[in-house]
Amino acid sequence: MARKITSGPIRDKERTKNKLLKAVGAILKKEGFPGLNISRVASKADVDRKLIYEYYGSLENLVQAYLNGKDYWKVNLVNIDEIIEGSKVDFGKQIAYSALEGQFDALMADKEMRKIITWSLCENFKPLTDLNKERERLGEALFSSISDNFFKDKEVDIRAVQGLLIGGVYYLTLQAKMSGQTMCGIDINTEEGREKIKKTLKQIIEWAFS
Repeated sequence: MARKITSGPIRDKERTKNKLLKAVGAILKKEGFPGLNISRVASKADVDRKLIYEYYGSLENLVQAYLNGKDYWKVNLVNIDEIIEGSKVDFGKQIAYSALEGQFDALMADKEMRKIITWSLCENFKPLTDLNKERERLGEALFSSISDNFFKDKEVDIRAVQGLLIGGVYYLTLQAKMSGQTMCGIDINTEEGREKIKKTLKQIIEWAFS
């Protein structure tokens, strides 16, 4: 039986990169972006600071890698053509709802994702603005290739509808998890409350496409 390899250049590199990503997350969760610098990340990860430059080129690139691994909307651009083709059958109706539902569930479940949204609203930091540009790039590809043509002669502005719904999901989930407060008497920290929101998101999408 072949002996399991527990170390080596490739394995050690991946282990170190994972340690650096975890260190970034730990610092961000406790202190936010102002707490990030090369020395603190290297110390937290217990690695030589030179490895940050060797593996990522810069602190910004390291933070970008961390954000890309946590953000719900970060989709491998290689898959965009496949997503677009699969969505043409119903002019993007199903993906319009499933993306909202998936985002809602992810934000309710993942504290780090909620932190990313909060940071992006409060911090002018290049990795965050780059992340938002990637979200917009995906959205633009979906709208221009699928939905825009379907809605061009209709009174409904699907881009505005989606923008309001995405913003609503952001606010509802952040408020519910950060303060524990209800919105319009609905508590989305309960299963009943979450189902009400999902049902209404679907109703709005059905209305828009009808």
